[in-house]
Amino acid sequence: MTDKTIVLAFGTRPEATKMAPVYRALERFSGLTPKILSTGQQRQMLDGALNVFGLTPDQDLNVMTERQTLADLTAKIVPPAGRLLKDMGADMVLVHGDTSTSFCVALSAFYSEIPVGHVEAGLRSGSLREPFPEEANRRLTGVLSTLDFSPTMTSKENLLRENKSAEQILVTGQTAVDAVREVAGRVPLQAPWQERLNRGQEIVTVTMHRRENQPMMREMAQALARVAAKFPALHFVYPVHLSPAVQEAVWPVLEGVPNFELTAPLDYSDMAPLMAASKLLATDSGGLQEEGAALGVPVAVLRNVTERPEGLAAGVLKLAGNDPAQLEAVLTELLGNPAELAQMRAAPNPYGDGKAADRIAQAIGWHFGLAERPADWER
Repeated sequence: MTDKTIVLAFGTRPEATKMAPVYRALERFSGLTPKILSTGQQRQMLDGALNVFGLTPDQDLNVMTERQTLADLTAKIVPPAGRLLKDMGADMVLVHGDTSTSFCVALSAFYSEIPVGHVEAGLRSGSLREPFPEEANRRLTGVLSTLDFSPTMTSKENLLRENKSAEQILVTGQTAVDAVREVAGRVPLQAPWQERLNRGQEIVTVTMHRRENQPMMREMAQALARVAAKFPALHFVYPVHLSPAVQEAVWPVLEGVPNFELTAPLDYSDMAPLMAASKLLATDSGGLQEEGAALGVPVAVLRNVTERPEGLAAGVLKLAGNDPAQLEAVLTELLGNPAELAQMRAAPNPYGDGKAADRIAQAIGWHFGLAERPADWER
């Protein structure tokens, strides 16, 4: 029997890090052959993530250009992705989460009558504008998918409310847990940060890049500067996204703050141990919410809503919003309250046990008659 070809399609760093464990699990599964279709949506950051896991795309659309619109990006991905999926002999296409790459490739696969597996399926914020365009991307991808790999029971329940069949949904846990534990466990912290920890100086890691936050990002950065001034003994590390809109808002405000270190985006091999060593993560990223929970690091979410409510319920996440005054108040309260931070660090991780990728590979094997269907993961 000829192996089934499973094409993993992604174009951003978070997708690559979360899909890398799935690729490795598929490699280990007899009867399945994984291949990678990259769109290059985030060229530089994507390549760094691929290097960490030793992965090389089989095909690359290389669509990234500066300041391109979402409509332009869609037009660059959909037609050539369909042709390449056929050329690669795809029996199934796996897409991840909520990026424009995921929706566009899923649409191409649907038009080509190739089944779609959606990794990290079923997350919902309840607002199409928050995050934008990710909430729409994940909903639209869900309409097109044949198999849905939900990280939690909550995300599965979201899909059931949208009338998706229970038979096609599997709760796997979050592949981000698989990835971050593996990398943080084998890669040492950069020496300058380790030296700060050795001297007793604690680190706060910051990321902020969401489109819906960009109109007030300068004011949010000013709030971060005020927080840093209140806690001069802390060292704030902010890997600044390459988006020109983010760069232009953040650098003029924070570059001169004495205890704020602005860096270029970090490779995942540097970011994972940095997160693990942090006192607090302050972020508008979706993936960092899960990674913080997996590492036992408290997370302040710089957004008004989150599609990852399990972390709020467990107590490892706290919404800080994107109103600068509220953001400042929440971060000030957290950083000044060791007892609350200790309670957040002790909260249970609701996002996975490190075996999500193996469940996904087995479920794909089940789809093709090669294995039994795995059971849902439950924390």
